[in-house]
Amino acid sequence: MIRIPPDMIEALQHSGLQPLRLGGQELLPIVQGGMGIGVSAHRLAGHVAAGGGVGTISAVDLRHHHPDLLARTRGAGVDAAGKALIDQANIEALAREVRAARHLAGPHGLLAVNVMRAVSEYAPYVRCALENGIDAVVVGAGLPLDLPELAADHPQAALIPILSDARGVNLVVRKWERKQRKPDAIILEHPAYAGGHLGAARIDDVRDARFDFERSVPETIAVLRAAGLDGTPVIAAGGIRTLADIRRLQGLGAAAVQLGTPFAVTLESDAHPEFKRVLAEARDEDMVEFTSVAGLPARAVATPWLKGYLKAEGKLQAVAHARTRCVNVLRCLAQCGLQDGNAKWGQFCIDQRLAAALRGDVKGGLFFRGSGALPFGSQIRSVRELLLNLLGAEPAGGAMPATS
Repeated sequence: MIRIPPDMIEALQHSGLQPLRLGGQELLPIVQGGMGIGVSAHRLAGHVAAGGGVGTISAVDLRHHHPDLLARTRGAGVDAAGKALIDQANIEALAREVRAARHLAGPHGLLAVNVMRAVSEYAPYVRCALENGIDAVVVGAGLPLDLPELAADHPQAALIPILSDARGVNLVVRKWERKQRKPDAIILEHPAYAGGHLGAARIDDVRDARFDFERSVPETIAVLRAAGLDGTPVIAAGGIRTLADIRRLQGLGAAAVQLGTPFAVTLESDAHPEFKRVLAEARDEDMVEFTSVAGLPARAVATPWLKGYLKAEGKLQAVAHARTRCVNVLRCLAQCGLQDGNAKWGQFCIDQRLAAALRGDVKGGLFFRGSGALPFGSQIRSVRELLLNLLGAEPAGGAMPATS
């Protein structure tokens, strides 16, 4: 079944690219990355899917887009009951976002939910997305070895792990084989170019040659072929910005590509206009790599808050200690450097910093961003224009105003 609108089919044919075949459907070979907190919610995911691509909702802490749910959780206690109240609100928010994205997408594209394996409510988020009819579940920030069990009652849903090298792919494939489930696609994310949490153990590892697409894509295809999974789509992610990039990666054997930052700055992105401005205007020299609260390397724009944090990081780590209560009640991560007192990990509340970024708070927010110049520079353009640009078609209507 082809789920690409007619104008995009024409652009795809002229681009020389091959469509992505996933879940018995033909789609644009363009996947929108999941970006939390709330950057990729129903508006962005729904519009990407409506254009014939894969639109992705980031599952974490979506109550920020629902004033009634924020009001319900305002003043929640710092005890187990308070956390349960927030968790329930976030599950309800996720269900709403999936339904709203489906309405926007109509008959086109494919909708996915991205759930980080590292979050404390990983399993409830996965179950909620599946129960509300999501097409695919994408999991990164950890090995989703238990995803087949969580999706056992939903065989029609595509299961897609995010990994960074063939070694990780081989491990997941072998573990899933024992559970009679196979990955429907593999996202290979290059830590040197992606934004957010990066798929390497240490900052010093992000540029290891094993992550280079020229090596990781063919090696992953070989792992899949050896497991009898020849034809399973491999989706390359990290630093992809142009039609030439996509052509190069399809030439290596990738079926599609995933992009985050270019979609984060579109008109339809669910973030505040100031968030989009910060990301659109940032250059590679404006970004820094650091260790996140989950112990993973991370890449973000060097905003006033991040500069201040990194300056004080050594002192904060020196006094790191386990806390009896989460500073944000939510306890969003299963393991948190600040909460658990792990001095080698980040010592800040990531939920608070990402929520501030979503609101456009430049002084207090944490703005994850991938490397490389964006397709439209610092201009804020529509999802449709971005898709056409990536397919090599001239966007119609000229530049769009830098507003949301």
